[in-house]
Amino acid sequence: MYRKQVRRRRAVLALLVLTSFILLTATYGQQSGGLQRGVSAVFGPLQEGADRALKPARDLVNWFDQTFAARGDNKRLQQEVEQLRTKVAAGETALSENNQLRKLLGLRRAGKLPLGLTPVTGRVIARSPTVWYSTVTVDQGGGAGVQVNDPVINGDGLVGRVTSVTHSTSQVTLITDHTSAVSAMVVPDGIQGVIQPQVGNPTDLVLDFIDSSRHVHPGETVVTSGWKARGLSSLFPSGIPVGEVTRATVAEQEASQQVHVRPYADLRELEFVQVLTRGGS
Repeated sequence: MYRKQVRRRRAVLALLVLTSFILLTATYGQQSGGLQRGVSAVFGPLQEGADRALKPARDLVNWFDQTFAARGDNKRLQQEVEQLRTKVAAGETALSENNQLRKLLGLRRAGKLPLGLTPVTGRVIARSPTVWYSTVTVDQGGGAGVQVNDPVINGDGLVGRVTSVTHSTSQVTLITDHTSAVSAMVVPDGIQGVIQPQVGNPTDLVLDFIDSSRHVHPGETVVTSGWKARGLSSLFPSGIPVGEVTRATVAEQEASQQVHVRPYADLRELEFVQVLTRGGS
């Protein structure tokens, strides 16, 4: 009895295996057959349900992949932007320095530098820690022939004078410092006076002690006068451009004997200057 049951179970198992094989063969052998549609109809809902159940997990995996990829792209783009900014800044700095050096060279070629003085070009390496329009430090000193009281210019005009020297550096007191005083005159009329800083406004100079009977007009040029008398001479030789007259009312000239002057040199943007030394050329 037991053996009959075993044989019956084996026969049923064999029949199921054969039926499964026939179904698989029919499904993959007939792409558009009715049997395939029937199998699809049976298992389709199961597959759709599994897809829906697994969709959140797939979406989560895709989100992580996209997030990490986006972070990588963002980091790479930030590095590229930083590199471009560095290149742009370096290019702008080089262009600014080139323009300043060109102006210095042009000033010399135009014959606007006083005769008998040798220009020594230096870079500004430090500024006054308290008042930016007071002093600057230049990377040229006694080793290059620089001495105290040598005048200092840039490509636009007068900057100041050397007030202390080491072997390799010099401190320059600017014409906007409260201790500065420069003998100057208005050209072409030759009206003379003394350039001094306007207290509280370093972009405004005052040409003081002018002859009140002779009127100065806005737009006229002011240069160093370079006076000499009884063996004495001005610290600044004649002819160095200083600035342009910006305000010159008749009332102020007659009452205060002064007019206002805007310096040609932008003392906030000094990068290169020339010290006019008295050494041999």
